[in-house]
Amino acid sequence: MAENNKKLSRKEFFRVGGSTVAGLTILGVAGNHLYKMIAHPERAFYGEEQGVAVDKTAPLPSPYRKVAAFKSSGAIAAFELYGDVIYIASECKVLCYNLLGEEQKSFVAEDIIRDIAIYEDKIYLLHPTKIAVYSLSAERIGGWEACSFESDYCQMTVFEGGVFVTDAANKNICKYTLDGAFRRFIDSPEGFIVPSYSFGITNIEGVVYCSNPGRHKVESYTAEGDFIASFGQTGNTEGSFSGCCNPVHLTSTASGDIITSEKGLPRISCYGRDGKFHATLLSREALGIGHDAREVRVIGDRMIVAGGDVVSIFQYDAKFAEATACGSCEKDCPLKRGINI
Repeated sequence: MAENNKKLSRKEFFRVGGSTVAGLTILGVAGNHLYKMIAHPERAFYGEEQGVAVDKTAPLPSPYRKVAAFKSSGAIAAFELYGDVIYIASECKVLCYNLLGEEQKSFVAEDIIRDIAIYEDKIYLLHPTKIAVYSLSAERIGGWEACSFESDYCQMTVFEGGVFVTDAANKNICKYTLDGAFRRFIDSPEGFIVPSYSFGITNIEGVVYCSNPGRHKVESYTAEGDFIASFGQTGNTEGSFSGCCNPVHLTSTASGDIITSEKGLPRISCYGRDGKFHATLLSREALGIGHDAREVRVIGDRMIVAGGDVVSIFQYDAKFAEATACGSCEKDCPLKRGINI
C-alpha cells in the first residue's frame, strides 16, 4: 500500500502535470498583463482595440516649445486667463497668479468649484448645483441655484448672450441670463452622451460650441439655443476623437479657430469653425506623463496649459517651424503661422 502511494499512474501524472502547466500559463498571462499596466498603462486601458487616440501617423514636430512652468499651491480643477492674470479654481479656493508664476492673491469660495469664467470684470464660479458671482476684488456680488434639483454641473461659458452651463446628470445645457434668470434647456438633436465629466463648452462670436463626448463630436448652437451643426469623427488618427469620451475641453482663438483637448492619450488640436482639422498643436509627448486632459487658454503666440497642479506656458517658435517640414509645406495651418491669438 505504501509502495502504491509513492507512484503516480500515467493518468494521474498527466492530470497533475496539466493542472500545473495551466496554472503557470494563467500566472504568466496575468503577470504579463500586470507588467503592461505598470509599464504602459495607456496601452492596457487605451489600446487600439479600445479605439483611443493612438497616432498611426507621425505628426509634424510642434513649434510650440515649453518656455516656463510653475506649480500651483493646489490641484487645478479649472482656470481662466483674464488680462495677464491666471485665475485657478482649486477645490474651494480661487488662486491668482501672474504669468511668471507668482501668486498674487487668493480667496475662499462657498463650495467645490467645477469651472471658472470671467466676463466684464465679474468672476463666475460654477459649483455642482449653483453659480456664484464675485467681483475682481473677491467680493460676492450675486449667484443662483441650479434650475434642477438633479443637476451636476461640469463647465460653463459666459458672454453677452448669457451663461451656458453643461449638466452631466441631466445631459443637457442650461441657459441663464447674466444675472441668473433661467431661459431654457438645450438638448442635442442626437442626444448628449456624457460617460464622465467631459462636457466642454466655449463660445466664438455669439455661437456656443460644446462637446458631445460619447459621440466624439463638437456641436454648435446659436445664443438662443438652436442647433446649428456638428463635426467630429471616431478614430485613432489625427483629426479624430476616440476613447470613451472626447473631447474634454474646448476653447477658442481670436481668429475663430476651435481648440480641443483630449484625455486618454492627451493632445491639443486645432479645428476651423467649419470642423476642418488644422493640426495637432501639442502631442502627448509634448504634454508629458498622465492621461488626464489639459485645460488650455491662449494669449498672443503662447498657450497656457494646466493639468494636475502644474501650469505650463508654450511659446510659438517661428524659426523652429521654418526648420522643420513646416518650412516647405504649403498648407496654411497653426503649425506654420502660429495660433496668432
